[in-house]
Amino acid sequence: MDFSYSDEQRQLADSLRRFVAERYPIETRRAAVREHNGFSRDAWSAYAEFGLLGLNISSNYGGFDGSALDTFVVQYEAGRALLPEPLIPCAVVAAGLIQRYGSESQRHDFLPAIADGSEIVTLAYQEADTRYDFTRPATAARRVEGGYLLDGRKTHVWHAEHARTLIVPAWNSAAQTVSLFLVPVASAGLSVSPYPVIDGERCAEVELRSVRVPYGALLGGVSHGIEMLETALDLGIAAVCASSAGAMERLIEMTAEYLRTRKQFGQPLGRFQALRHRMADMLVQKELALSMAHVAAAAIDVADVTQRRRMIASAKIVASKAARFIGQQAVQLHGGMGVTAELAVGDYLKYLIASTLRFGDTDFHTEILANLPEDAHAD
Repeated sequence: MDFSYSDEQRQLADSLRRFVAERYPIETRRAAVREHNGFSRDAWSAYAEFGLLGLNISSNYGGFDGSALDTFVVQYEAGRALLPEPLIPCAVVAAGLIQRYGSESQRHDFLPAIADGSEIVTLAYQEADTRYDFTRPATAARRVEGGYLLDGRKTHVWHAEHARTLIVPAWNSAAQTVSLFLVPVASAGLSVSPYPVIDGERCAEVELRSVRVPYGALLGGVSHGIEMLETALDLGIAAVCASSAGAMERLIEMTAEYLRTRKQFGQPLGRFQALRHRMADMLVQKELALSMAHVAAAAIDVADVTQRRRMIASAKIVASKAARFIGQQAVQLHGGMGVTAELAVGDYLKYLIASTLRFGDTDFHTEILANLPEDAHAD
């Protein structure tokens, strides 16, 4: 797969970078996190105008028929800027699931609205007792006349307070499998308790008490829930790897600039060989993470499930290790200033740490790799 940018992709990246520089610098991002629960309506409208929200949506439904590399381009720039809005949970994961598995009526109902920014959908898949394991949720779906009743509790639901609709996996007792349901947040019996996480973005606890949904709320058929959740994980991880790589690049740029300008013993810190070696180590880790982010993007279109799992899990492990290393080194190289609000270094460290936990940490993905069958083509 060719990962060099096309002219259109370069223009998109440049436009998004100019938007950030002119209208969404780190101070504005901090204000959005502090005063508006991590969501800027003006920024969200701008994303819709740029086509970011419809990138993964077919042109038949108001989108732009984007590729995995198009998503990489956007998320890389979003990571550089620490954009706090739900680009990944809504425009990548939810839009991707509905595009791939939704019925024709569901696509018409949701995809154009996601593309124009009027609808926000997010996936509510984690539970307190299962952590990242989605294969046997405690949330239950009971079939009743006219639809289903949902009971359960979801945790760490990314941007649930901004969403109008949740994609909720539940154990379908009638079919003895996991099914996914499109559930309006305004449904009777559904409550959302939001809270900030380490990087200032927002998650929520979602409780469902006899929430009634019609048959038409079932996404992708009764028995495809596990397949759909695996797809969601793949899409989310590829996007998180790209955004993490972008954040790492920007953090290295900031650190290099600090070492060029901060002086000790009459000379810039950047002239000290030991510090230059540490910067070199950071650059090596960033290049590894960037390469694996490309691998994750390429994996989205790989038909073989085992090979796709291997590529995705490997990318998440490498990106997570690099994120922690680069974030910690950047703070240390800035000294005490690195943990103050005066500089943005701490914001990037928190963002990178949060990224290592989204859609599975290194332990989770190491276990996935360990349990995959051996590659029949390996020498």
